[in-house]
Amino acid sequence: MTAPLLSRRDIEFYLYEVFQAEDLTSRARYSDHNRESFDAALDLAEKIAVDHFLPIRKKVDRNPPEFDGERVRLIPDIKAAYEAVAEAGLIAADQDYSMGGMQLPPVVSASATAYLTAAGSTTNGYHALTAANASLLEAHGDEEQIATWVPRLRSGEFAGTMALSEPHAGSSLSDITTKAVLQSDGSYRLYGSKIWISGGDQELSSNIVHAVLARIEGAPPGVPGISLFICPKFLLDESGQVSRRNDVHLTGLFHKMGGRGHTSTALNFGEREGAVAFLVGQPNAGLGYMFHMMNEARVMVGMMAATLALTGFQYALWYARERTQGRLPSNKNPLSAPVALIDHADVRRMLLAQKAYAEGAFSLCLFASQLVDDARTHPDSEQREWAHDLLDFLTPIVKTFPSEFGPRANDLAIQVLGGAGYTDEHPVEMMYRDNRLNPIHEGTTGIQALDLLGRKLTEKKMRGYITCVGAMEREQIKASKWESLLEMDMALGSALGHLKRATEALVSALNEENTDLALANAPVYLQLFGHVVVGWMWLRQGRAAVEALQGADLDQTEEAFYRGKLQAMNYFGRWELPQTAVWSDLLCSLDATPLEMDPDWF
Repeated sequence: MTAPLLSRRDIEFYLYEVFQAEDLTSRARYSDHNRESFDAALDLAEKIAVDHFLPIRKKVDRNPPEFDGERVRLIPDIKAAYEAVAEAGLIAADQDYSMGGMQLPPVVSASATAYLTAAGSTTNGYHALTAANASLLEAHGDEEQIATWVPRLRSGEFAGTMALSEPHAGSSLSDITTKAVLQSDGSYRLYGSKIWISGGDQELSSNIVHAVLARIEGAPPGVPGISLFICPKFLLDESGQVSRRNDVHLTGLFHKMGGRGHTSTALNFGEREGAVAFLVGQPNAGLGYMFHMMNEARVMVGMMAATLALTGFQYALWYARERTQGRLPSNKNPLSAPVALIDHADVRRMLLAQKAYAEGAFSLCLFASQLVDDARTHPDSEQREWAHDLLDFLTPIVKTFPSEFGPRANDLAIQVLGGAGYTDEHPVEMMYRDNRLNPIHEGTTGIQALDLLGRKLTEKKMRGYITCVGAMEREQIKASKWESLLEMDMALGSALGHLKRATEALVSALNEENTDLALANAPVYLQLFGHVVVGWMWLRQGRAAVEALQGADLDQTEEAFYRGKLQAMNYFGRWELPQTAVWSDLLCSLDATPLEMDPDWF
């Protein structure tokens, strides 16, 4: 027996008991589907993960990409895995039939993709970024651009990237200097350098479509002067076939501590005659367009982090059941048989913490996928608007809670294995290394915190915040009729009170234009909000578990499954949510300790 990649029972619980995916088949878009077709998609993804990604997981980690000055070299096994995903249609699983998609609900396609991430980690990033690139062009490109690029991105024939950061600017996109020069035929030429471009060069696909932020000559400084361009690695001839190389060149690879199957590149645009590029949408509106892709990528990052946490937990759980070591403190007989690791209280604590973090984060990401769907396909216009507002507001939390607490779960998985966990004989140390990137890329935790507190909280008269709080309070009402949920209901209510108090204090400080002080501890506010939201997700899981336990007779395995859900919920309520009081006190005091630390004092 070996550890499962993911718990299929857990995924079915989310899909069919928490998020009611079968109900989506009443919508016209999903009328061809039923539970059998949803399960078939999960089966397909799991098979590809097990057949193509899992066998090469360690090989990919030990053989990172190499650049010989002319080409990027990846181990050949990655190309076979890439093509298997593309041929199965999983890059476009939630897209229209007309684009080669399966028209699966996003909550189902996200669950299927989780298998690929569980086995392939960031190697699956080639597909994920390609899908986000295609979505960006579908939303903001013109008809010709969509027809030219999107079907070939959806099929995996072409791959896609996002090229934002520059060596001198990093995450400060208002300072980018890549220049775009208009040509007589309406195209542009790009000149500049980009760094940290995931998948920026590879030979898995026949072309790479870069989504590039640049400034048209004469554009105003800062964010208002940023435009968005399509810039392919290879240009197309008149018949649409891949033709000559564009003036886009790889200058080097970054060598990461994890995620070694996915290239991280430095690119030069326009070393010679200029890189041919095509404007997307209107001039000087590019950052707004790019946020379409960035926000999709941020949800993707959260899902990746949650999945790696789940996979590490499954491995640690399997190991703790298989490995015997020591005896319980009450047993003084040295000749008695050792017990399984899972019999020790501290090991159970570490497993329970992993379960609470990982399953809470995973359910949050699936909820975000459901909101994506509802914003597009819900038959009620008010519900579509509600879902859009809530998703937009929650995106920083969906990205950050999993990416902060996913690595913590992986850290605990290493600890459960002890010395064995610190060796590369077991995959948990690799999972930690892979997951440690997620708090950084697609906007660091600090950037997400500034986005939440400095922008999303107060915009549109705090509509997103009000929508989110209202949804949590309605869930509390639903849960209040179950006696076994009252403790968690009260814990969430108390944490929500702490959140409201901190929010009031911070909004007051922002209104007084005390901006630097009000935002100085924004990551604490993000952590506080994230815990309350994940507490909400656990209450939803708890309600589904209680309802199942009240139903028909369950066998021992099923009852244990639901009892485990309730215990993880209680752990989060008893161990995690009380910390919101401390964070709220700190925020309400407008503590200036970090802000007042003089650089010379270090």
